[in-house]
Amino acid sequence: MWRSSSKILLLALLFTFLVFAGFAQESGKIGIVNSNEVIQKSTEGKAVMAQLQEKDKSNSSRISTMDEKIRELETKLNTQRLTLTQESILQLTSELERKRTERKRFAEDSLRELQELRFRLFTKVQDEVIPIIEGLGKERNLDIIFDLANSGAVYVNPTIDLTEEVIKRYNASKATKK
Repeated sequence: MWRSSSKILLLALLFTFLVFAGFAQESGKIGIVNSNEVIQKSTEGKAVMAQLQEKDKSNSSRISTMDEKIRELETKLNTQRLTLTQESILQLTSELERKRTERKRFAEDSLRELQELRFRLFTKVQDEVIPIIEGLGKERNLDIIFDLANSGAVYVNPTIDLTEEVIKRYNASKATKK
């Protein structure tokens, strides 16, 4: 009797151990989204990128114009130095330094403005995409969704990639609002 009771107890303990080990090994359902790809491929993301490129192009054009004026002043100062009066040389030198300072300030200001615009526009897209991602996560009963662009993942099984579906739904949400 003692032997059969201990066998039953041992089997019960073994069964309990296996059940808990199974629960411990059960992994949650995971999904991933590549936020960079959402920006690059979605209609709204492309519009954001075009707006940023246009602003950058405009700033670069203005900087090029400033650079040309600076080169003209440098050339004038270098080629006419021997024929100009000391007062004219000082005046040209002062104007050249003023133009260089203006160019430097504009470059710094335009870079800061571009970064602020980028942050503002990307935040807007992110705020619009997050509810789509959350809805997709609930729909597919996922426990967690990682952003592949910020995860540092070395390998990801493509079957858990939700990026294309997020892009499709984001584009659809924007199309219905127009």
